[in-house]
Amino acid sequence: MKTLKPLVIGALLAVAGSTAAAGPVLREVLVDGTAHRIAVRVPDDYDPARAWPLVVFLHGSGECGTDGVRQTQVGLLPAVNARPDLWPCVVLMPQKPSSDEEWEEHENLVLAAIADVRAQWNIDPARIALTGLSQGGHGTWMIGSRHPELFSCLAPVCGYGRVRTVASHAARFPVWAFHGLRDDVVDPEDTIAIMQEVRRLRREAGGDDGDARLTLYPEAGHNSWDAAYAESELPGWLLGHTRPEGE
Repeated sequence: MKTLKPLVIGALLAVAGSTAAAGPVLREVLVDGTAHRIAVRVPDDYDPARAWPLVVFLHGSGECGTDGVRQTQVGLLPAVNARPDLWPCVVLMPQKPSSDEEWEEHENLVLAAIADVRAQWNIDPARIALTGLSQGGHGTWMIGSRHPELFSCLAPVCGYGRVRTVASHAARFPVWAFHGLRDDVVDPEDTIAIMQEVRRLRREAGGDDGDARLTLYPEAGHNSWDAAYAESELPGWLLGHTRPEGE
């Protein structure tokens, strides 16, 4: 796997009125002969002597491209920059080149990016969380469901997917899903239906649905990610789950 000499993006504003945070590192991974830029946020107090949790963020259609920067400006990273004390983790942000393709069509990019980060930084393999918004929420359902051996938990935001395609696989994970009830881009019923089936399957298997959480925002439209990533419990929830040994 080829990597570029890391580049540091200029300071990014977390949210309006906040102080500027140091930008993430840009790296490049080669997938099937094509170079893709990825962005990685590393905590200021990163210590290679201990293993760190990794949160993988999949962006939405508006952040597609090849610049390696757009996906850092919407969604997770602004929330992390606003409260870095709540996010003692490495954050990986791959970039999907085109909005015409779904994230599962770039599954190899996601996996290669994770492998690159694990080779560069000391990552706890049992604490790799996956989250994303809109197209990235769909990607969270799809790619996460395919890889129970890799991810510790899933947090899709305003995502979509077929219940029969994702629910039986997603039920194996701790899941916290989010959606705005006034979303006119992605029907919130997609998220509601998936989570209802996830909970049913867990109960049917003799478990409980305490780790199958659904947060709906009555007044939010498609942008439910600002509210979701500002949830004070979300960082601890994402970083606190550990993939069971042997899975």
